[in-house]
Amino acid sequence: MAVFKVKFTKTRRDKLAQILWILNWVSVASGIILFSLGLFLKIEIKKRSEVMAKGDVNSVPNVLISVGVIACIINFLGGKICYDCSDANKFSRWKLVMLPYIVCTFCFTFCILVGALMCYTMRNELEESLYLGLRDAIKFYKDTDIPGRCFLKKTVDMLQIGFQCCGNNGFRDWFEIQWVSARYLNMASKEVLDRLKSNVDGKFLVDGVPFSCCNPSSPRPCIQYQLTNNSAHYNYDFLTEELNIWVKGCREALLDYYTAIMRYIGIAALLIWLFELSVLIGVRYLQTAMKNILLVGDLESESDGWLLENSFVETARYSINIIKNLGKANQISTVSGMNDPNVDVQNTNCGKTNVTTKSLPAAS
Repeated sequence: MAVFKVKFTKTRRDKLAQILWILNWVSVASGIILFSLGLFLKIEIKKRSEVMAKGDVNSVPNVLISVGVIACIINFLGGKICYDCSDANKFSRWKLVMLPYIVCTFCFTFCILVGALMCYTMRNELEESLYLGLRDAIKFYKDTDIPGRCFLKKTVDMLQIGFQCCGNNGFRDWFEIQWVSARYLNMASKEVLDRLKSNVDGKFLVDGVPFSCCNPSSPRPCIQYQLTNNSAHYNYDFLTEELNIWVKGCREALLDYYTAIMRYIGIAALLIWLFELSVLIGVRYLQTAMKNILLVGDLESESDGWLLENSFVETARYSINIIKNLGKANQISTVSGMNDPNVDVQNTNCGKTNVTTKSLPAAS
């Protein structure tokens, strides 16, 4: 029994073909939108690749870009097919192509759904990539004379200013590394030498942060050094007073930024998936209606269209059987003696059925 059967007159078939032709061109535009969203996300990730560890953070934009290109190609072909379906004579050259086209389009729409869901599931991968990348960037902040790292100071400073953040998890991350280059330390100073000797690794560690951590909105002049020393500053208590530096870590700030972008992209991809699915349903109705009108032979008569020719259970069972039987046509059956190596040997008796064999004479 057909599922969701609908009866179509010639007028309804022609209108359906015309509407689907228009919708397929709209789908081409939606493919361009998917491509643009994926390209935009890829560019945004590329902008801050210096503070990201290598990983699968580009998987989502790559999927969106690929799906967008495929959407333009598939829907362009779909528009041509639907335009020709308004004429039964032209449809005859597409009738063998439409079912494979519908199957391929269904798989394609599933890829759009996967891309939309990936926008909501890649937060953990992005967070890990940002954590490792920012950790290394802060670690090499002082290496302004080393090729390949000389740009990291500017990158981190611009990042902290632009996203109003400080450190990886927070401003205390700067307390655990030497972020001042040794070329700017006065090695003749007793204070510097004592601080270097007090550390096991011989690093110059201070409870201070770079200037880019300062909050320009604070009415008080920025306090960069001795942040945890109340006696070093007048009328200052770092435990109770709100610090005039950014408190939020850059990992959290960047994660919130990219999460918001991917949330909107995910919503757009889900809407495009629903639209593509509705177009696919219309193409399926058109394909079955035109197929049935060719079987009837009267191009002016009514015809039935449906989504599935049989019930869901029967269709699922039929599909499973097809999958199970894949490749069996190339296998040699071992039933009824087909494994006999002499089965193809020709009979050399030339049709003689009663042939007497000569026996050897008995030994005397």
